[in-house]
Amino acid sequence: MITAARAATAPIEGVEFVEADLTTAEGGEGLAKAALERLGGVDILAHVVGGSTTPGGGFLALTDEHWLSELNLNLLATVRLDRLLVPQMIERRAGAVVHVGSIQSVLPLPESTTAYASANAALRTYSKSISKDLGPKGVRVNTVSPGWIMTEASVDFLKRLQSANGGTVEEAQQAVLESLGGIPIGRAAEPREVADVIAYLASDRAAAIHGAEFVIDGGTVPTV
Repeated sequence: MITAARAATAPIEGVEFVEADLTTAEGGEGLAKAALERLGGVDILAHVVGGSTTPGGGFLALTDEHWLSELNLNLLATVRLDRLLVPQMIERRAGAVVHVGSIQSVLPLPESTTAYASANAALRTYSKSISKDLGPKGVRVNTVSPGWIMTEASVDFLKRLQSANGGTVEEAQQAVLESLGGIPIGRAAEPREVADVIAYLASDRAAAIHGAEFVIDGGTVPTV
């Protein structure tokens, strides 16, 4: 089962879709209810919703509304769904939860992503905390932290930077790469490469992996 704030334009055969805005409590409740009613329970919960819509200009450009928007999207959407769906995993003493965050939890970009990075840092700590609680109850929790991934959201982000700072989209991308310190493998990762790691962590092949963080950044983070 998958979800998004807007209905899919081309439904995928064999995939259950639920239209829900997970930045709201109502959206999370609607998805959880649909999952339990249609599927009878959830064995794997992968949180991939996230992103940033804040403008460039540093922390002074961010209003309370910007901060709340980033927290609702990148932290609270995950917290709410865990609270709604993990209890039935605990009852069965089986389940796998994967939280997708960002390397910006440890490598923030002060010009443009302070709120996003802060929300992801909170997600990282939250994930570690609940892993300690859920491990003894049969539920595994792991985190995937991508770096620069070539998605539509990445393109939109660059356009916002370009609009705020002038220049071209290519110059905005170069500025981001310089802020990150470059990508040693010479390219951004593809979405499918992140999906492969999520699928692995959710599978029985990763049965002994718990409370861990998997970084997919091509070597961007320069520290151990």
